[in-house]
Amino acid sequence: MKKRILLLSLLLVAGFVLGTAYMKRGGGTQSSAEGGPLWSGPATVRGAGLSSDEQNNIDIYAKAHDATVNITSTIYRQNWFLEVIPQRESGSGFLIDKNGSILTNNHVVSGRAPEIQVTLSDRSKHKATIVYQDPRNDLALIKIAPKASFKHLVLGDSERLKVGQKVLAIGNPFGLEGTLTTGIISSLGRDIRAEDNNVLEGLVQTDAAINPGNSGGPLLDSSGNVIGINTAILGPGGNIGIGFAMPINRAKVMLEAYASGKQIGPPPRLGVSVAQVQGELALELGLPEEGGLLIQRIEEGSPADTAGLRGPRRVAIIGGMYELGIGGDLIMAIDGKPADQLDSLRLGLSGKRAGDKVVLTLFRNGRKVDLTVVLTASANVL
Repeated sequence: MKKRILLLSLLLVAGFVLGTAYMKRGGGTQSSAEGGPLWSGPATVRGAGLSSDEQNNIDIYAKAHDATVNITSTIYRQNWFLEVIPQRESGSGFLIDKNGSILTNNHVVSGRAPEIQVTLSDRSKHKATIVYQDPRNDLALIKIAPKASFKHLVLGDSERLKVGQKVLAIGNPFGLEGTLTTGIISSLGRDIRAEDNNVLEGLVQTDAAINPGNSGGPLLDSSGNVIGINTAILGPGGNIGIGFAMPINRAKVMLEAYASGKQIGPPPRLGVSVAQVQGELALELGLPEEGGLLIQRIEEGSPADTAGLRGPRRVAIIGGMYELGIGGDLIMAIDGKPADQLDSLRLGLSGKRAGDKVVLTLFRNGRKVDLTVVLTASANVL
């Protein structure tokens, strides 16, 4: 009898020990050794708790993803053994109308007689043809045959961009389809030298991650409008937080040239270098508060020189740090459009050709005057 009682006692103790060990391993409890919870959570779960900025990102991606495409361009070259081998480039692009027109970078589809394949977000594949190119601005327009009405993006206005505003980039970096990255505009009016030694002017700099394969994809504002075309990164390999996009207004100039049947040739030049002044600095210099582009130098024999534009008469030290030529003409408008950005002059001339005229609104001797300049392609500066 005593043996049975002892055996029963041992079984009860063993059961208690095993049950306690199970509880300590998480079998139905969230308590720590000290008796407190291992983690905390909301009393009532109400979804992911998205911020307004996160929801904005989600909404824009939902709208833009289906209009962003993957582009593969294949050209055939001979190697040293005279063997014909395919060479492929890949990038991104985006639909701009329901009929299959796609904007991308020219370097994505460049080469002799490339075979271009476009993959849509539904993974359907389409052959594409090049319909127009602007190598100077690294832009190209390609087209696929419409089998249905395509979703497309809206082109915004890159002339009113501000440093610090939010941007979103969508593309196919390293072949990873439909990748979204976010950031801000880090700077405007950047000039960089591309791999083909062509200088790309007036680019938008962003810290939104741009990697190989992103080229040609859209850079979007917080309303989902395209404000740039992702074009280049600084440094080899991948993103280091310095990427560049071609302003979308340059693409608009190309699209207008295509629609009118014009060819884009070397841009005409005015023959001036300028500095932007506005606000308190403009007032201190005796100029209108809205400011403009203050002429710093005029190239001898240039269209600006021939038309009688005036350069600086003296130099002022601004903030004890840099020199500014003052006393010359202030360009306030180009063909009636305000010259309130560093890129305004370049943009105002981008749709012009040698022999065209441009009307400059100047502030000179305390008043506004209009001056007509006949453009040539001979000057080396704006």
